[in-house]
Amino acid sequence: MEVEMGTVRQPAVAGTFYPADPRVLAPMILDFLDAARADVRPDAPAPKAIVAPHAGYVYSGSTAALAYARAERRRDEVSRVVLLGPCHRVYTRGLATPGARTFRTPLGDVPISAAADDLPGVERRPDVHRDEHSLEVHVPFLQTVLGDFELVPLAVGDAEPALTADVLEALWGGPETLIVVSTDLSHYLPYDDARETDAATIDQVLSLGVPIDHRRACGASPLNGLLEACRRRGLRPELLGACNSGDTAGDLRRVVGYASFEVAEPRHEEQEAARPAEEAS
Repeated sequence: MEVEMGTVRQPAVAGTFYPADPRVLAPMILDFLDAARADVRPDAPAPKAIVAPHAGYVYSGSTAALAYARAERRRDEVSRVVLLGPCHRVYTRGLATPGARTFRTPLGDVPISAAADDLPGVERRPDVHRDEHSLEVHVPFLQTVLGDFELVPLAVGDAEPALTADVLEALWGGPETLIVVSTDLSHYLPYDDARETDAATIDQVLSLGVPIDHRRACGASPLNGLLEACRRRGLRPELLGACNSGDTAGDLRRVVGYASFEVAEPRHEEQEAARPAEEAS
């Protein structure tokens, strides 16, 4: 039975995964971004899509910031963010929207777009979104690095990569659209085992090796959809950085892995150079 959410998707993990007080949250995010901006090359293309972790900020915020420091370069052009994350608490088939009009965080409200509501494989499931953290933790970062934007929040459940890729293709858009995929990597392995496992998973992501196993990435469903979309479009992810909770604030005996990636589309001049001569004339 569907549980009604109302017009506002309220914060579920403010005060646990990240600070509930905006006076603490805002400077924390800026500190993460300040450290990450040092790695952004001036000539690097701005990403069309990013992949970032969704754990508590003390564990994965520094890794997530590597992706958001790149996305920040699109601040003046992005007006819509398609945000995909896995379901941790409620099972669903396909993809789910929250059935709300507004997504609220301690930093304010973001309007929710209805762009995905009528797409095949997408259902309205407020109960799936109500307590889900995999999407929520990204929104304060987005509010910090972008200007005004609409959010398309999609919880990805039991879905084949092709279905998720079809939804992404329908929402791909142009420069106005940024795609964000939320995933952590391995869970609760010893530190050295996790590093080895995560390195293999990262290699698989970089080579577009679909499907990624859910034991290697809790957000495998949305991630596999993005990788399938990249295969269709001839795009490849680039690794921005990786660590695990043992590197930040966790126990070395049982760690969770994190990585950030970006996917950039060719610049216009590169697209023109790749076109056949008869097309370019």
